[in-house]
Amino acid sequence: MTHYFQLFQDCLPSLLSGLQITLIMAVSSIALAFILGVIIGLFSISHIKTLRALATIYIYVVRGIPLMILGLFLFFGVSAITGIRFDPLIASIIVLTINASAYMGEIFRAGIQAIDVGQAEAARSLGLGYLKTMKKVILPQAIKIMIPAFLNQFITTLKDTSILSVISVRELTLNGQIIIARNYLPFEVYSYVAIMYLIIITALSILSKKLERKLKYDN
Repeated sequence: MTHYFQLFQDCLPSLLSGLQITLIMAVSSIALAFILGVIIGLFSISHIKTLRALATIYIYVVRGIPLMILGLFLFFGVSAITGIRFDPLIASIIVLTINASAYMGEIFRAGIQAIDVGQAEAARSLGLGYLKTMKKVILPQAIKIMIPAFLNQFITTLKDTSILSVISVRELTLNGQIIIARNYLPFEVYSYVAIMYLIIITALSILSKKLERKLKYDN
């Protein structure tokens, strides 16, 4: 047991460095996916058929491609055709953003449609246009409903970062693998990695449940 904790202290600096990259990947991609998700969500409920079709195609295509394949396609496939060499961290953020935005778009669509249609009609009768109605009336209420789903998507994206170790981004999982290549102690090192993920994701899950209960109480 003493050896286990001593090894953990030795591995901690490298693991914390990887955890920092993991959090940068997750936070950056979910912020970008939020913006893209709003656009996709609005397209999916638009009265313009072409916009609805584009949103539907985007969601089906992105959700139908495994994240690992998407990462390999961008990092190796696109680089081979264009000659552009992506930085692994930038490539990972792009891939996670594309993947998460498809799910965020669906979250926005469901949240907007959960708001009573009568509120939009009342805003229109007061002279507000479509965009102002969305901005002033619908979205503030919808976002409140969607907060627990946003947190759940963030948790999913955080876990998805480990898959992108395949494109050599030095996040938590890859740093663990590098340590194992040096000390040949996979049980111990992977247990450290698992515990670090577990602590962060458990904390986020508790926060999500508390927010969900608070929102239900407020309503």
